[in-house]
Amino acid sequence: MTPAQLTVWFDGACPLCLREIALMRRLDQRGAIDFIDIGAEGSSCPIDPALLLKRFHAREADGPLLDGAAAFAAMWRAIPALRPLGLAARLPPLLWLLERAYRGFLRIRPRLQAWVRQGG
Repeated sequence: MTPAQLTVWFDGACPLCLREIALMRRLDQRGAIDFIDIGAEGSSCPIDPALLLKRFHAREADGPLLDGAAAFAAMWRAIPALRPLGLAARLPPLLWLLERAYRGFLRIRPRLQAWVRQGG
């Protein structure tokens, strides 16, 4: 297995995040992504963990820390089945749309989390 090309930080206490990360782990058959649960003991965080919990974050190799839609696009690029979507997201108009959608999701995220925790 090759070393991870991407690091993704996620909220292991979020039921939505856990479901998505489980799916991404299944799709990441090459082991290209290092998934780090921000809340796990001994986890390394490049910035304040509270800031990492507010938005999705990722870093490609030694590149800059990405957040929001740009971080999702980086994750998609690391997974062969999703790579075309990740490459398309490099186009500014598409990335702008994805970021707007992500911000909309963040507004309803607490309600969705509550719903999932209740067994919805």
